[in-house]
Amino acid sequence: MSVSNPVRSLHEARDATFMPYGGEGVRTEVVETYGSIEVEYAAIRKRAALIDLPHRGTIRVSGADRAEFLNRMVTQELKGLTEYGVRRSFWLNRKGRIDADLRLIALPELLMLDCEILSVRRAIEGLSAYLFAEDVAIEDSSGVMHRLALHGPRAREVLGSIATHAAGDHLATLAPDRACEVEVEGVRVVVDRQDTAGDVGLEMLMPADGAERVYESISGVEGVTAIGWHAYNIARIEAGEPIFAIDFGPTNLPHETGVLKDRVSFTKGCYLGQEVVARMQSLGHPKQVVVGLRIEGACGGDPGDHPATGSAVLSGEKVVGAVSSCTRSPMLGDALIALAPVKWDASKAGTELRVESAGGASLKGVVQEGLAFWRHGGGGGGTTG
Repeated sequence: MSVSNPVRSLHEARDATFMPYGGEGVRTEVVETYGSIEVEYAAIRKRAALIDLPHRGTIRVSGADRAEFLNRMVTQELKGLTEYGVRRSFWLNRKGRIDADLRLIALPELLMLDCEILSVRRAIEGLSAYLFAEDVAIEDSSGVMHRLALHGPRAREVLGSIATHAAGDHLATLAPDRACEVEVEGVRVVVDRQDTAGDVGLEMLMPADGAERVYESISGVEGVTAIGWHAYNIARIEAGEPIFAIDFGPTNLPHETGVLKDRVSFTKGCYLGQEVVARMQSLGHPKQVVVGLRIEGACGGDPGDHPATGSAVLSGEKVVGAVSSCTRSPMLGDALIALAPVKWDASKAGTELRVESAGGASLKGVVQEGLAFWRHGGGGGGTTG
C-alpha cells in the first residue's frame, strides 16, 4: 500500500529530492533534502526547522473505557494520565516482542496514538482482538490526519507567532511530554513536545485537508527552514533517539531497545507480553541492547571510510553486533557516532570494540554512557534500559 502525502506538491515546488520509507507492504516517500543538508541541519541547531512526517501513522481511540482498556494492553502506566498529557509505550505481542512503538496523547474524549505507519495495521488488529464489551472504538486515522514537526531553539516562538491558543497547555511554556491545541489558518492542530533532535521539538497533528495551509504558513515565517530526513537523522542520532524499524524492531524485546525505562512500567498491572518482560527483568539483562558508539580512526568525507547500516561491530575477532544508525556529528567536531545493537557482554560503557567501515577498514569504537551524544544544555548521557 502506498501512502499519499497532502503536502508533496509543496516539496516538489521547492525542488526537493525524495527517498523511499517503509516496509511490510506499506510505503511512502520522505523528503531527502532540499539541496543543502548542512543548511538544513544548522536550522535545527540555531533557528527553527520544519519537517514533513508522512511516514507517521495515527490511531484514534475513543469511548468511555479507552484509558482503562489501553492500560491493560500497553507497557507504560496510564493511570494518572491527565488531559494533554503524553506517554510513550510499547505494544507487544504474546511473545513479548514489539509490535508498535507508541506515543499516546490524551485529548478530551480521545486518545491519539502516534507510531510508524508500518505499525498501524498490526497495532489496530492486535488491540481490537482484545475488545469484548468495553466502550472503546479503535480507528485508523492515518489517511485523514497528517503530521509535521518543528525543531530548534525558536520552534515555540515561530509557531506562537502564527497560532492562536485553543486548549491545553500554553505553547510558550509547553514542557516535554505535554500537549496543547492551537489554530493555524483556521486549522485545529494538536501540538505535543518531543525533543527528538536534541532541542525543542514540536510535533503537530492536523487534518490532512488543512496540512498544506499549515505547512505554508509556518514555512513563511522568517527564520524557518524546510528540512529533509538526512538533516533530521543527523540530529536525532546526536540526541540518542533510536527509531522503530531502524534501530530496533518487531523481533526485539523491550529490554533490547535502549529505551526500556522510557517505555515500560514495572509497577503497573498486567498487560500483554508482561510475563516475558518480567522474566527478562528478573534474569538481569537481555542478550543484546542498543548502545551509543563513538568511533575513531576514519578521516575525510569518503563514505567508504565510514561505517554504514549493517556494518559489523566486533569484540576481538567475534562479531557482537551491527551498526543501525551512523553519522558525523557537527556538534562533536565532526566525530563519527553510531547507534548499534550489541551483545550484552559488549555493552558496558567504556568497552572498546571494532567497527568495520563500508570499505572494510577496522575502526575503534567505544561504548558511551547512555544513548545521547549531545542535547541542548546537557551533552551526553541519554536514556538507557
